[in-house]
Amino acid sequence: MSKTIQTEFTESLQRDALLFGISLGQSELSRLGSYYELLLHWNPRLHLVAPCSPAEFARRHVLESLLVLPYLKSGARVVDVGSGAGLPIIPCLLARPDISANLIESSPKKGVFLREALKSLQLDERAAVTSTRFERMPSPEAEAITCRALDRFETLLPRLIEWAPVGCYLLLFAGESIESQLKAAQLPFETVAVPTSERRQLIILKRS
Repeated sequence: MSKTIQTEFTESLQRDALLFGISLGQSELSRLGSYYELLLHWNPRLHLVAPCSPAEFARRHVLESLLVLPYLKSGARVVDVGSGAGLPIIPCLLARPDISANLIESSPKKGVFLREALKSLQLDERAAVTSTRFERMPSPEAEAITCRALDRFETLLPRLIEWAPVGCYLLLFAGESIESQLKAAQLPFETVAVPTSERRQLIILKRS
């Protein structure tokens, strides 16, 4: 990755972090830069994320992912469903050394990337990848379930909620259709607006 691209990415993280209510030190900025560099290397082959500028990746993918941090208690065990490019969980792991995670990704090719990313970023002692669909797994032992990009989200949402253990928080990045679905099911939830998006929001739902 060229110095210009890395600089633009880092400067955008620094400039826009406060907009998201996030504080990042030099150590976190460096680790997030390493993740971005790794993703750029793999993206042409696997199409992990749509092409975008370094500044857009910083805002739309990294800072947006970090919005879940206030909802992860100290030492939380997290299950990330449909991990894909490792969003939102890899940025969270890089920013919070106290949490651990299981990354569930049904695509074998993306699973290869995720394992390489965890190893390269020295996260493999706190996180592992499971290459299957969440529906094929037993209910996990976790304090939080994150999900940012899941195919057929509206169809699978009831299964995801039922699959989550009682007392677990579901932290879902979604739009108005998912919010309407939860309202129709009369499920209590909170929302947090994504600062740079008019449609997407973070939905916080406790499994009861």
